[in-house]
Amino acid sequence: MNDDRDAALARAVRLREQGETERARGELLALTDRYPEDAEIAYQTAWAHDKLELEAEAVPYYERALSTPGLTAQDRHGAFLGLGSTYRVLGRHERSLETLRRGLEEFPDDPALRVFAAMALYNAGEHHESVTTLLKVVAATSGDPGVHGHRRAIEHYADDLDAFH
Repeated sequence: MNDDRDAALARAVRLREQGETERARGELLALTDRYPEDAEIAYQTAWAHDKLELEAEAVPYYERALSTPGLTAQDRHGAFLGLGSTYRVLGRHERSLETLRRGLEEFPDDPALRVFAAMALYNAGEHHESVTTLLKVVAATSGDPGVHGHRRAIEHYADDLDAFH
């Protein structure tokens, strides 16, 4: 990679992390002009837009990040989560579900992707699948002793919410 690019990207990320998101956004936009096919820069640019509640402006950067090679698995995961969540906030529930499901194809057991998919399912009117998904995530990830002690029952009823026995 290019040392100038790496230093500029690191500086912009640091600015975002320090709460100077508007400044970070400006630097990231300049970097996207210089490196339009750079997935990492596109992802960081999307993230800065999201942090500033500029969701609609974030979408093309998330899409570019996911369609261009070069993201680490962690950043790819973050891009699926960010884009899926952003589509949901924008009321584009089917696109949100599509994106989160693509993310789950790559990261099938990821609880965060599953929870965001459950929210999108709820918004899309798929209440049964939404609750089922949430119950399974709770059963699998909760450290609460009461939940853990009833994990098998929760998993059973998650598959058959209408069962009463």
